[in-house]
Amino acid sequence: MADLTRPILNICCVGAGYVGGPTAAVIALQNPQLRVTVVDKNARRIRRWNSAHLPIYEPGLGEVVRIARDGSRKCYFFNHPESEQALSCDKLHHSNWAVLPERQPNLFFSTQVARTIAEADIVLIAVNTPTKTKGAGAGSATDMTAFEAVTSEVAQHARPGTIIVEKSTVPCRTADLVRKTMAVHRPNIHFEILSNPEFLAAGTAMKDLMFPDRVLIGSSMTASGRWAAEALADVYAAWVPRERIITTNVYSSELSKLVANSMLAQRISSINSISAICEKTGANVDEIAASIGCDPRIGDKFLKAGIGFGGSCFKKDILSLVYLAESLGLEEVGEYWRQVVKMNEYQRDRFSKRVISCLNNTLAGKKITVLGYAFKANTSDTRESPALEVIKTLLEEGPREIAIFDPCCNPVVVRTEIKELLSSKAALGDDGGPIEIYSSPYTACDGSHAILITTEFDEFRTTPSKHLGKRSSVKAKPAVKIEKKKDADPRPIKDLLKGPTETEILALHKYLLGNSSPVPDNDPLHRYKPEPNCENDCPDCGLIKTSGYSTAGNSGEDRPKERLDWSKIAFNMNKPKWLFDGKGIVDADQLTTLYGINVESIGR
Repeated sequence: MADLTRPILNICCVGAGYVGGPTAAVIALQNPQLRVTVVDKNARRIRRWNSAHLPIYEPGLGEVVRIARDGSRKCYFFNHPESEQALSCDKLHHSNWAVLPERQPNLFFSTQVARTIAEADIVLIAVNTPTKTKGAGAGSATDMTAFEAVTSEVAQHARPGTIIVEKSTVPCRTADLVRKTMAVHRPNIHFEILSNPEFLAAGTAMKDLMFPDRVLIGSSMTASGRWAAEALADVYAAWVPRERIITTNVYSSELSKLVANSMLAQRISSINSISAICEKTGANVDEIAASIGCDPRIGDKFLKAGIGFGGSCFKKDILSLVYLAESLGLEEVGEYWRQVVKMNEYQRDRFSKRVISCLNNTLAGKKITVLGYAFKANTSDTRESPALEVIKTLLEEGPREIAIFDPCCNPVVVRTEIKELLSSKAALGDDGGPIEIYSSPYTACDGSHAILITTEFDEFRTTPSKHLGKRSSVKAKPAVKIEKKKDADPRPIKDLLKGPTETEILALHKYLLGNSSPVPDNDPLHRYKPEPNCENDCPDCGLIKTSGYSTAGNSGEDRPKERLDWSKIAFNMNKPKWLFDGKGIVDADQLTTLYGINVESIGR
């Protein structure tokens, strides 16, 4: 227990991806007394975390990383919600003024994996765990290659008493694997293994981290296990109310993540199955969703029909649950959950076939535009994107061109990814294929015979973003800027002796920004320190100059968000004009009546 009960001063997060990076950034922001280091063997990814060009886009991520990674200046702000007038310096100590102290950097990104693990009191393992593609359990079992490699490295370098935390989504009873690996490399030395799964949704990951509905920590039921769980809970308690931190045994925690994602995916597949019936009967799936969503036993969450779920979690976790059930001899349970994945694939394929059918069963000589490449809005995450599978199907029909535009994905990054994923065929225009990636939606849509909406970005909408089943009575206006509702003023901050929390400071910063662009240039609190300068040969700066894109990889943070001018798009389309709404975000009657576009929507 002497080793196990040492104070927590240093946290290492192995894996600088969509989970590790944002999670470590928020932990560092909320715990300035801790040193948090994210390590990864991918030098390019680490370089981008240490620059202005973050490797992933999530709303709000840039400002959190900047404060924790670079530190901040001491600054003053007017702590009164009704006035913003400037006061002279001799009144800075007036009761209406408050001070934000200078803070030192405590978030670091490094490729020195072994050294950082050796210095850590807690090691978070947040590496990718995809589905196996070959060998035993291929197609459903979890590929633990990366996780096992990290576990072995932790076993070799961790100090006695280090708390090892599973952040990656892993099969149930993975804690036993970790424990055995540690025993092989470090016999007679005790390490506590915790399960702390993430419940982050792409596009809202920072909100999910800052205001989680629960933090789940699983541990062994021994005295040392409970102490380790409490030590990790103390880290989260810096900003998460204690009643939202749930402790369980380690196996319950591991299985809870798989079940949660499987349940959510099940709801999506359920409403998508009903959308197929709606198209055959004349019913409207949005009206059905609004109706049944009023039942409090059902609720309205995850009842939006579309072309199916994507992302790195849902499909992988369902298949992991299927493999677990089948390995336990529960074939019927496995088949039940496998059907959720089958329905998802059916919905996506049904959408593709509908496109081909409406275009007279041939795409030869036609230009097709795909609006949205990420698997959901407000993220640059393209893993398991339904759009890619739709594109694969359309490629088989030999179109003249498939144009792709996504507001949050850098065109150069998308081009590189498609080249890797479709390496067996000449897909990109540079290689003699039909696929072209654009940085302008109007250029992408120019001369199109059909437009496919595959991601629910607000920029593509003609209907309100909420209130299922209601149609917009407001006519679409050209290039309407999307105004976000201004955040509430968090002032006055009452406990100034203790100092405002980081959450309160971020809330104040967002309020003062209003609808203005966030970092890097707009800093109403004058708190940011200059970001590190890029090297002269920085490849990301090169991408900005050559692609005409605002930033490389963090583009969504500072790009202007405007509704598409559908009249302009319709004017430049080829007749007959077709639009296939895979997300139910446009008003079909409006586009048909005003612009002569034939609209086909999911579930209508």
